Amino acid sequence: MIILLTGENSFEINRALGQLIADFDGVPEKVDGAELELRQLPDLVMGATLFAENRLVIIKNVSENKTIWNALPDWLPRVDQDVQLVLVDEKPDKRTKTYKDLQKIAKIHEFKLWGDRDTAAVEKWVSDEAGRSGLQLDKKSARLLVGRVGADQWLLHQALQKLAVLDSVTPEVIEDIIEANPAENVFNLFEAALKGDTKRVAQMIETLQLSEDAYRLFGLLSMQAFQLLTLGVSDKQSADIAKDLGAHPFALSKLSPYAKRLGKDGAKKVFAAFVEADAAMKTSASDPWLLIERALVKAANI
Repeated sequence: MIILLTGENSFEINRALGQLIADFDGVPEKVDGAELELRQLPDLVMGATLFAENRLVIIKNVSENKTIWNALPDWLPRVDQDVQLVLVDEKPDKRTKTYKDLQKIAKIHEFKLWGDRDTAAVEKWVSDEAGRSGLQLDKKSARLLVGRVGADQWLLHQALQKLAVLDSVTPEVIEDIIEANPAENVFNLFEAALKGDTKRVAQMIETLQLSEDAYRLFGLLSMQAFQLLTLGVSDKQSADIAKDLGAHPFALSKLSPYAKRLGKDGAKKVFAAFVEADAAMKTSASDPWLLIERALVKAANI
C-alpha cells in the first residue's frame, strides 16, 4: 500500500502519521527523503527483511530530492504488498508525472490549513478535542477560545492541554489562562479607542511597541475599522456580514454594538481616520506608532 500525506496542516499530518504508526505492529523505518540516494530505493520498497515480514516505510520531503522524485514512477509499481510506503510531503509539485502516478495508485490525504471561513469547523473540532481530553467545553467557551487563539491547531491543542488540568472551565478562566493572539490584542486596542479610553490606548501602544511590528498592527487595525464601517452602513446581521467578508463572526459580533452606537456617519469618520493615517505612513517620515495613536485618539473622540 502507498499513502501520501500532504498539505500545509502539519498538525493533522502529524496526527495521521501517528495513527499509522500506532496501528503498525512493529518498528517503522523513517527516512529523510531529501538525503535519500537512488541505490537505497530497492531496499526500501521491495519486500520483507531478515528482521520483519511486514514493513512500514516513512519517507519525508522526498519531492525536495529531484533525482528520487523523478525516479519514483519507475519504482511505485514495484512496492511489495508487504510494504506500507508512506510519503509525507507538504507541497509536492502536482504537475509532475510522479504526482500524477501517485494519484492513480496511492491513497492521497490532503490536509489544508483552516482560515477565517472555517470558523464553525474549528469550533466543532475544539469541542470534540476537548471531549477526548475529558474537558467539558460549552459552545460559548469554544467560540471564545477560537477567538483568542485563532485557527492554528497546534496552538489550540496547547491551549486545551492547559485547560484540561483545571476542574472547570468558564469564559472568565479562558481569558485569564489563555494568552490572546495578536488579532485579539488589536481588537482590545481598537475597542479601547471606541470606548473613548485614550489613557488605555496610550498604555496598550506602549506595551505593544515592545513586541509588535507597527505596520503589521496598523494593517490589522485598519481591517477592524473597515469591518466597523461595513457593519455601520449595512442592514445585514453581523453573522451574514462575516460570511461576506470571510471574517470571524465572533469578532464582528463584538464590533456590532459599537457600529450601532456610532451609526453610519460615526463609522465613516472612524474609517476616515485610518485612511488619513495610511496616507501619512506612505508619504511622510513620521513615527508609525505616533500615527497609529493619533488615528485611535481621533476614533476615541468621535
